[in-house]
Amino acid sequence: MPPALKALLSQFVGFGVAFVLARAGLLDGLWPLVGAQAVTAAAAAAVLRSARWWLPIHLAFLPLVVMAQRLGVPPGWYLAAFTLLVLVYWSSFHTQVPLYLSNRATAMALATLLPQGPARVLDIGAGTGALLRPLAQARPDCAFTGIELAPATWLLGRVLGRKLDNLAWRRGDLFAHDWKHYDLVYAFLSPVPMAAVWRKARAELRPGSLLVSNSFALPEREPDALIEVGDRRGTLLYVYRIDGRSDDRSG
Repeated sequence: MPPALKALLSQFVGFGVAFVLARAGLLDGLWPLVGAQAVTAAAAAAVLRSARWWLPIHLAFLPLVVMAQRLGVPPGWYLAAFTLLVLVYWSSFHTQVPLYLSNRATAMALATLLPQGPARVLDIGAGTGALLRPLAQARPDCAFTGIELAPATWLLGRVLGRKLDNLAWRRGDLFAHDWKHYDLVYAFLSPVPMAAVWRKARAELRPGSLLVSNSFALPEREPDALIEVGDRRGTLLYVYRIDGRSDDRSG
């Protein structure tokens, strides 16, 4: 079931349960019913195996709507908020890849994987360029490319990295971009696309190239190395080397 349909169905289930509770006289007052709807919608989303980040959305959706209505928020603000969310998250409801930002500690850990000489690095789903900018500053001998689909984060990344000559900024689909010229590909996505990411990496990356995934391991394959970043959120980098064989090591 598509994620958007799961979300819609979860909300309908929540409204249905709240309606039944109200008709039965089991709950009285606006906020108890709003709370029942929100909790039921989140529970329904969990049963439907929605991504975990959908659960707080379901919990907050109706309470925020009611609060905004009571505060008399002008309709234009709703449109502005919706437009901003679309520009930032774009197709996340379809790809199931939310916006994750890599920190500087992760960038420095990734720098240890770069060769001594020039290298080409690609960040698929580069967000605002939080990873690539410190890398580009630390390694002027290397060429870095970020690819991002969401318009707002792409634009912010382009503005912030405009003075870095060794940082190229692209807007587009990570799977449509050609990976064959890169020595290292970095991903901070979600568990959902990782199997497809590995298929593309094996098909296009040269032997000896690295695929590095932040936090999300490849399904059914052991990493060649596991790097503990040592930051507050306990980031792990899963490192996979392309060896050019059809029987790459699997778990």
